[in-house]
Order: sequence, then C-alpha cells, then structure tokens
Amino acid sequence: MRHGKKFNHLGRTAAHRKAMLANMASSLIEHKRINTTVAKAKALKQFVEPLITKAKTENNQTTEKGTHNRRVVFSNLRSKEAVTELFSTVAEKVGDRPGGYTRIIKLGNRLGDNADMAMIELVDFNELYNAGKAPAKKTTRRSRRGGGKKVEAAAPVAETKVADDSEE
Repeated sequence: MRHGKKFNHLGRTAAHRKAMLANMASSLIEHKRINTTVAKAKALKQFVEPLITKAKTENNQTTEKGTHNRRVVFSNLRSKEAVTELFSTVAEKVGDRPGGYTRIIKLGNRLGDNADMAMIELVDFNELYNAGKAPAKKTTRRSRRGGGKKVEAAAPVAETKVADDSEE
C-alpha cells in the first residue's frame, strides 16, 4: 500500500531515483530544456524548483548562508558545472520571479512504447514566449483610418479660412 507517500517512485529504487533526478536536473540546468516522459517531468519539477529557490536566495544572504546553500544544492545535483551555472546564470535570470521556474509542455506519445512525452524547460530562458510579451507592451492601438496626421494638417487651414471669412 502507498498510504501517505506523496511523490512518484517511478518504479525505481531510492538510489536509482535520486541519481536519475540529479542527472536530469543537471541536464535541465545546463541545456535549459529537456524531453522526457510526463511522469519524470513532474517528478523533476518537484526536485529542481527548491534548488533554484536556494540558488536565488543565495545572493540575498550572508556568505555563510550562501556557502551552505551551495553545499546543499551540490549534494543534490552532484555536478560542479551545473551548480556553477545554477548559481550564476539561472539565479540571476529568475531573481525577481516568486516561483514557478519550470514549464511542462506535453508533446504527445512516444513511437516505441506509446509513453506520454513532455518537454520541461526553464521559463525565463524561452525566447519565444518572452519575446512575444515584451513588444506587446510597447505597441499602441491605432485606428485603421490613419487620419491622425492629415486631420492635424487640415485644421490650421480651416482656421485660416474662418479668419479670412471673418475679415471680409
């Protein structure tokens, strides 16, 4: 029975599961996006988001707390390159985000065994979604008539005609 067991065991032993999640998290941090099954993506999301939070809060803490956070993250990730990338590039990019650092996008079924596949990615590193949001704020709505400049140019002419009519 699985009473009170709140995470997916993924059909693996504890050591195999921890090693697999550490490898997947390292790949996600280094490549910013990986393809995997939906179940593994959901398990990875629960695994990696607290690590990103520790990396983000490292910059706001004293050096002792920052060193402790690095050691805790390294004990989970087991990769110096991934820890360095996480604490420099990723933590800087997600500094103002309150949570939700990853996004899972379902891709369909795998051809070999019909498993549900998904792409998990770091949210702030997707140029397509972020680029689409930035220009939307800069654009302004304009009417389709396009008479803004022509009406302004015609207005002084109308005033002069009125002035000429009043003088005669």
